[in-house]
Amino acid sequence: MKNLKQISIGLLSLLVTSAFSCELKPIQQANNTVLTQAKMPSETAAKNVVKIALLLDTSNSMDGLINQAKSQLWDIVNKFSYVKCGTDARPDLQIAIYEYGNSNLSSKEGYIRQVIDFSSDLDEISEQLFSLTTSGGEEYCGEVIHTSLQQLDWGKNPDNLKLIFIAGNEPFTQGKLSYKDAVTNAKEKDIVVNTIYCGNYQQGVATEWKNGAKLTGGEYIAIDHNKQVVQIDTPYDEIIIRLNGKLNKTYVSYGNLGASKMQLQSVQDEKAAEMEEAVMVKRAVSKSSRLYSNSSWDLVDASKADDFDVAKIKKEQLPKELQHKSKTEIEAYIKTKKDERIAIQQEIQELNTKREAFITKNQKESSKGELENAMLSAIQKQALQKNYTWD
Repeated sequence: MKNLKQISIGLLSLLVTSAFSCELKPIQQANNTVLTQAKMPSETAAKNVVKIALLLDTSNSMDGLINQAKSQLWDIVNKFSYVKCGTDARPDLQIAIYEYGNSNLSSKEGYIRQVIDFSSDLDEISEQLFSLTTSGGEEYCGEVIHTSLQQLDWGKNPDNLKLIFIAGNEPFTQGKLSYKDAVTNAKEKDIVVNTIYCGNYQQGVATEWKNGAKLTGGEYIAIDHNKQVVQIDTPYDEIIIRLNGKLNKTYVSYGNLGASKMQLQSVQDEKAAEMEEAVMVKRAVSKSSRLYSNSSWDLVDASKADDFDVAKIKKEQLPKELQHKSKTEIEAYIKTKKDERIAIQQEIQELNTKREAFITKNQKESSKGELENAMLSAIQKQALQKNYTWD
């Protein structure tokens, strides 16, 4: 069995691309104050919500795929940063992750573990994906699907888009719990199951991966995980990376999460940079988009809420440089940082437009990653059915 830690990040990309469905009847919910940290988007704003569960096999390794997936994560996030529904609504995204098929996991739990519950924190999701380790084990697709249906809060709103993406390369039929029963249960809950088989297309069909997706109207994808991804350097890369450093300085931490979250942001930057410069550039572009929001620990993002009131935050929850300032001074400071951030993000976006044009001119179609091509083709087809448009 092969490790889909590699697939995981690419899957996240896939999920982000497929995540922006149109809820034409948004759930109306009251905003919470900034004192309540780490809330899900559905709890903090009256927006469309898309819930996606990633079910990843983590047995044995597949180095070629992980290189593809990590390098393409931010590509696909960036491509779908501008998705909107027919009503012009910008949907929120929540992602949950499960790993299965790892011998280090409990046999009593079916070699299944919830890695992270539904979350909209891209840094946290990235951290968890990078932290997965691999070991041989038993791979029970039906059971992990069933577990995710039972443990996660999928909600009852019929307008929300709810998706499962399961990745692996062993027969979909393994385990005592029938995958057909599991996907039937998913369909009854209005959850679409999409499958990614790492290997030969026909082999995936023969081992029931295609049927697992078909039963809920989902997509079946088979990929060549060993295909090398060619990154193209551009004249704009170093400038964008420098701007990312300036962007980080616009964050104003608060509360119990502030310090650790700022550190996490920095660590994820380092992980991207360790791969290669182009990946760091793509992450920086993602951080300049609407999908990268940190209202649970950053005062600038938190201040966007209609009911934001800095006076409700205890002095000790503020960074030291603000603890002895007046409300007016703090608000002015936040506004300054907000204006700086908007300017930096806009500059990154403008440079990225030029960067993408340069890449398009110099990149051959065959140099794109197999994972990227497969996912974009499938998801764009689904997007047409959900009334998506792009700016």
